[in-house]
Amino acid sequence: MSEEELKEEVIRAIKEVYDPEIPVNVYELGLIYDIKIFPVNNVYVLMTLTSPSCPSAEAIPVEIEQKIKEIEIVSDVSVELTFDPPYSQDMMSEVAKLELGFM
Repeated sequence: MSEEELKEEVIRAIKEVYDPEIPVNVYELGLIYDIKIFPVNNVYVLMTLTSPSCPSAEAIPVEIEQKIKEIEIVSDVSVELTFDPPYSQDMMSEVAKLELGFM
């Protein structure tokens, strides 16, 4: 599997994770800032949350890590949480905006 194919698999896995308070997956919400694939299929994800006081602040990154680890060829996963830049609704995909009635 190429690096690009693995990245697509990682995105599919991340799209299975939802913020419990919002009926849209975290990828479409725009919470994923960066995905990097390093040698030997190590995956790095830089993400944020909708709010620093999000009640799911501990659960969402752990769930993302677990979903990515389910991909057979992934060796290791590192999920880093950041609040810089701060999250805004502008980061949502059109799919998310439609689902939430913003368009």
